[in-house]
Amino acid sequence: MIERYSRPEMKQIWTDDHKFALWLKVEIAVCEAWSELGRIPADDMARIRTATCNLDRLAEILQVTHHDVTAFLAAVAESLGPESRYIHLGLTSSDVMDTALGLQLKAAGEILLSDVEALIRVLKSRAIEHKHTLMMGRTHGVHAEPMTFGLKLALWVKEMERNAVRLERAIDIVSVGKISGAVGTHSTVPLAVEENACRHLGLGCAEISNQIVQRDRHAELLTTIAIIGSSLDKFATEVRALQKTEVQELEEPFAAGQTGSSAMPHKRNPELCERVSGLARLLRANALASLENVALWHERDISHSSVERVILPDSCLALDYILTLFTSVVSGMHVNVDKMRQNVELTRGLIFSQRALIALIDKGLTRQDAYKIVQGNAMTAWQSGQPLRDLLAADPDVSARLTAPELDAVFDYGRFLAEIDNIFARAGMSGASGDISGHSSTLAPRSC
Repeated sequence: MIERYSRPEMKQIWTDDHKFALWLKVEIAVCEAWSELGRIPADDMARIRTATCNLDRLAEILQVTHHDVTAFLAAVAESLGPESRYIHLGLTSSDVMDTALGLQLKAAGEILLSDVEALIRVLKSRAIEHKHTLMMGRTHGVHAEPMTFGLKLALWVKEMERNAVRLERAIDIVSVGKISGAVGTHSTVPLAVEENACRHLGLGCAEISNQIVQRDRHAELLTTIAIIGSSLDKFATEVRALQKTEVQELEEPFAAGQTGSSAMPHKRNPELCERVSGLARLLRANALASLENVALWHERDISHSSVERVILPDSCLALDYILTLFTSVVSGMHVNVDKMRQNVELTRGLIFSQRALIALIDKGLTRQDAYKIVQGNAMTAWQSGQPLRDLLAADPDVSARLTAPELDAVFDYGRFLAEIDNIFARAGMSGASGDISGHSSTLAPRSC
């Protein structure tokens, strides 16, 4: 991942220095396990614990071997004496590489999980703040019925909570090691060595392996990362849509001195959310590559290795970045409550059409007859710009069945908010509603 989208803590996990440090940690843990079985003398084990890997020397040896594990082992051996013969005893390269990778993915996953939890907290806070902030609900991009902005955010909260559960499972799935030898038979390394080494490292054991940890585990993590990225893409796309000039209901943070265009000084673009959407595409592409890595020849081939050197660090880095970025967007975004209300009233009462339909049905009309009456008046309202309430009041088919107070009740915004508190409670998000900006369920009936 390029520097622009790399945060320091996550970046450190994927550096070569850290990778080789983990390789050495795995080798020493395996030696500890051998020592517990009496294979390595205590004095030799004490010296093995002091082993180091000179990275400059490793790079020199790599020019000759063209194999990073053998170069690593040679560099480590140079830091020891005869006891170096116990390093890598009975192992194959993937024992070290995949077990160290499990450590990297576990650490990266814990950062991502922390990021997800931070976003959930911010979303919850803003959802409760705007629990009763009336806004237009849209389907197909067209005005449907009023809802609240808090309800929209609460929906995102629950999606991110599901993502947290997915991520916890995926982290658990990849947090394993394997120390089983060339094709997984344990013919050169007992199960006890694998179990004890993984215990020392804080990893689980792959119950059965061949030469590698099976890549369905890694695919589960990367598809989970892609799902989380797609959720962020969905949220960011909504912010972008609501920031359109014609809508102006939301605006992502725009700092003093920030510019939106080299040509047009007036521009305030949703570029942060556009960045989230863009990098989410990369996560989905990487997930597809991880699925391609599941099918390997026989007990393994190496076709997955080159792919993983790119997709594993890049996916972790990119998701870490966009989670943090979108959390800052949600925390700092401007909610234009007045514009939300203006947009609700834009169609002069058409949004009450279903309530009018139900009121006529309650008076004994068939659904088909009631629908025809309301739709006819609604189409007239669309074309003429007249308020739907006025048209319904003047329609003898309506006035014969609905009194003026009953028609007022049809056009009461409060009915759209009546269950909001209950929805929040069911979602485990009860709390103070914050500023409801005049859009509470006690709002007086009004005509549009």
